[in-house]
Amino acid sequence: MALTLCGRARRLVSVSATSVYSNGRLQRLQQTGSNRFQLGEAKAIRLLPRRTNMVQELGSREEFMQENRDTETSYDFLGEMRQRFLRFKRQKYLPQIEKFQALAVAQSPKVMVIGCADSRVCPSYVLGFQPGEAFTIRNVANLITPIQNGPTETNSALEFAVTTLQVENIIVMGHSNCGGIAALMNHQNHLEQPSSLVERWVMNGKAAKLRTQEASSHLSFDEQCRNCEKESIKDSVMNLITYPWIRDRVKSGEVKIHGCYYNLSDCSLEKWKLSSDKNSNEFYVSDKEIWN
Repeated sequence: MALTLCGRARRLVSVSATSVYSNGRLQRLQQTGSNRFQLGEAKAIRLLPRRTNMVQELGSREEFMQENRDTETSYDFLGEMRQRFLRFKRQKYLPQIEKFQALAVAQSPKVMVIGCADSRVCPSYVLGFQPGEAFTIRNVANLITPIQNGPTETNSALEFAVTTLQVENIIVMGHSNCGGIAALMNHQNHLEQPSSLVERWVMNGKAAKLRTQEASSHLSFDEQCRNCEKESIKDSVMNLITYPWIRDRVKSGEVKIHGCYYNLSDCSLEKWKLSSDKNSNEFYVSDKEIWN
């Protein structure tokens, strides 16, 4: 009986190896970009002859394979993180150990970045900041509310960066295909109360949305979202001036404020800066540049 079961198991291995390649599962695993993830299916197949009794308990070979894939994927993800950390320590930390030990004592960044929480847009990665160079806070849709709206984690980080760390530049960094702005544009204006935490937060960008709808109602929804993404950055830049400890430093030239829009599709960056009219004492966003 044992020999019969082993023979069946071997035949299952042969069939499963063919089906893995024919139905594209291995190809999907390869798209994760990790050798460990790519091996997950093969490991499960090799283990199958030793676990034929488990196949029977689960009721089907497919359920057994899924169980193993889930376990292997979870385990390998942590293993991948461990390897990345050790690679960082070996290739970056140890060769620059004096720099990192100095950073362990104190930080003195010259830049404050307010970015989006989107996983595709890491300011340090896109703009090339090294450890200790940029004090960063990220939220949904990279919004900055005016001071009269009360405390948030973003303006508390701003206060620390400006008054304690004394950063010299503040960058508001948005991006294309922003889910937060899409949620803002999707929200019906006539609804009195947003239904979710995300909607309640992104409604802080309502002024940018209304301007966008008025100026570009003839455009598609996606095109309106692109315009609103940029308008929202400009509004956040202007909202910074509502904080006295930022306004005073901008007027004295101690702090400069910039807005950036990163286009995910073509890897271009549109940039503006906050300017002021010395005669009227008014502020405005100007000097558009495109880095391409």
